[in-house]
Amino acid sequence: MIRTALIATVAVLALAACQKKDETASAADPGTSNSAVNAVQDATSAAVGATSAATVGQVSTDAFITNAAISDMYEIEAGKIAQAKSPTKAVKDFGKMMVLDHTAMSSEMKPLIVAAGKTAPTGLDERRKGLIDNLNATPAADFDKVYLGQQEAAHGEALTLMKGYADNGDDAGLKAGAAKAVPKIQAHLDHVKTLQSGATPAH
Repeated sequence: MIRTALIATVAVLALAACQKKDETASAADPGTSNSAVNAVQDATSAAVGATSAATVGQVSTDAFITNAAISDMYEIEAGKIAQAKSPTKAVKDFGKMMVLDHTAMSSEMKPLIVAAGKTAPTGLDERRKGLIDNLNATPAADFDKVYLGQQEAAHGEALTLMKGYADNGDDAGLKAGAAKAVPKIQAHLDHVKTLQSGATPAH
């Protein structure tokens, strides 16, 4: 547990450093996206998310709700950006599916959260805001690679989170909701990997 906390702390500090570096680069040369820094931010975010999801889903209903809600909000926002910026029809279509599916998943979770006597957040956390900022800053020519890389990490994180709470959570309704979400998230992750390989996804 101490090792896990240490890894998460180091990753968070690394992400903060990358964000500061990106701010400095932007100030020095406004209008220029520092793609290398953004790529490091995305990779660091993936590491932080994977570490967090591996523990959150097993120990805390409040943390599970927070992360599940923010995950859906991020997917919806990123999907809208993909529809606007991707030069590829298959990626645009995937972005549209993310908006529809994660809106539906969020709607299904809301009554379960209320029944548990909890409240979900209504906005993104700083980590997911950073991912959205990077998508907005990515040139159209590089967009698909960046977006799909984020999607692979985000759905891997969400899958770990949902499986962890479905197996170990302490609220029956939310456990059932998490278990129901698992196959949908797995299908999304499989779809992402197919898009990354350049193959045509099966429907």
